[in-house]
Amino acid sequence: LLAASRGPQARREASSSSAEAGEGQIHLTASCVQRLLEITEGSEFLRLEVEGGGCSGFQYKFSLDTVINPDDRVFEQGGARVVVDSDSLAFVKGAQVDFIQELIRSSFQVLNNPQAQQGCSCGSSFSIKL
Repeated sequence: LLAASRGPQARREASSSSAEAGEGQIHLTASCVQRLLEITEGSEFLRLEVEGGGCSGFQYKFSLDTVINPDDRVFEQGGARVVVDSDSLAFVKGAQVDFIQELIRSSFQVLNNPQAQQGCSCGSSFSIKL
């Protein structure tokens, strides 16, 4: 909510050097920003990786991390950071990262991934467009 109240300037600040290089962006929802601000401390951030596996061919993996590698791209909004390595970014560029709270679980999820052809019902795996 904090980032949403800051308006277009906050969204422009969310872009990183990867956007300038034409590699695409990752967009953070207000729910994602709020949850990351609640659970991260100091230099911690959310790392998003794409791995082979899952029921559709590829799967999203989220973890908290503190080390930014040379091939990482940082996407920041409202003080919350999501970091994606360059290999994984090819599979998620243009997508949204959201935090979903349901009765039986809460989790970070990738939504509206333009690189995904279809996903499984659990939302954690996908196949890519060829």
